[in-house]
Amino acid sequence: MTITSQGEELILDKERALFLPKHQLLAISDLHLGKSAHFRKAGLQVPSTIAQTDLQRLSLLIKQYNPKTLLINGDMFHHGLNTDIDEFSQWKKQYEQLSFLLVKGNHDQLSEANYAELGIEIHEPSFCLGPFCFIHDAPNYTDEELYPISGHIHPGVTIVGKAKQRLKFPCFYFGSKYAVLPAFSLFTGLYNIYPKVSERIFAVTPKSVVEV
Repeated sequence: MTITSQGEELILDKERALFLPKHQLLAISDLHLGKSAHFRKAGLQVPSTIAQTDLQRLSLLIKQYNPKTLLINGDMFHHGLNTDIDEFSQWKKQYEQLSFLLVKGNHDQLSEANYAELGIEIHEPSFCLGPFCFIHDAPNYTDEELYPISGHIHPGVTIVGKAKQRLKFPCFYFGSKYAVLPAFSLFTGLYNIYPKVSERIFAVTPKSVVEV
């Protein structure tokens, strides 16, 4: 789905990513790497392939859009260092020409030395580009000149079918004051959004992105 926001073309991808062609920037939010390993360490039976699946999806996006910059808009890592993050470190070696930027979120708690070792450039509390300002939690943004794009809440929308069946999907939200990206990780819940007049909601279905 291609839309125009703040006078610029944006591509909303069904893999829960946003691409800015003018800036050659691929943006995702709420990757939550390490979440599954953290839960397993706590004794919960969570599949070990979750992080691998998310990284494979990210690889396909990088191949498709060939961005110069990958921006993670908060909550890149769920907790501390663990086996999932070791796997990310090995995965990242194939993208030496790609700049990795992280706008820190509430779960991003590694040390500056850890981020530096992983080759990740940190921005806190935001990263601004063109008419947009990426920040993990939009209510914390105070500059009215730029349009904030956030994450954090893992937005979702419920669609009611003709037979009154209800299906819930991740979504992109574009309101008058800010936008919210869907959580990239498949291992997250959804916070249901109820659009108001003038707000645009784009549901992420298994096959495409559709406006609802």
